[in-house]
Amino acid sequence: GMRVLYANASKLMGALKIAKNKGTIETELKKLEKTQLLILDDLFLVPLDAKERAHLTEIIEDRHGRKSIIVTSQLPELDWYDAIGDTTVADAILDRIVHTAHRITLTGESVRKLKAFKGR
Repeated sequence: GMRVLYANASKLMGALKIAKNKGTIETELKKLEKTQLLILDDLFLVPLDAKERAHLTEIIEDRHGRKSIIVTSQLPELDWYDAIGDTTVADAILDRIVHTAHRITLTGESVRKLKAFKGR
């Protein structure tokens, strides 16, 4: 019964840039806003450009305190400022994500690496 959307963060940001150019950005952002849980996978794996920063800020702001978001990232939190690329925007985004987050830090070998090893 819960509306969940999984998205690779880089692909989502690219799709939102295309939607902006096509004039359908508001429709796409409304779809994201309607989901009860948004899962952003591999966030900050690729640094954000100015348009992506603006889109991510809007997504985070729309969800803050109202809807849930799961963020996965292989980049340590200390490096998120550099990946966002603008300290003011980074403060706004991270203030809404980090300070209210439940963190789960995974340790050990990658599951992909373990599966590849077992398959040999």
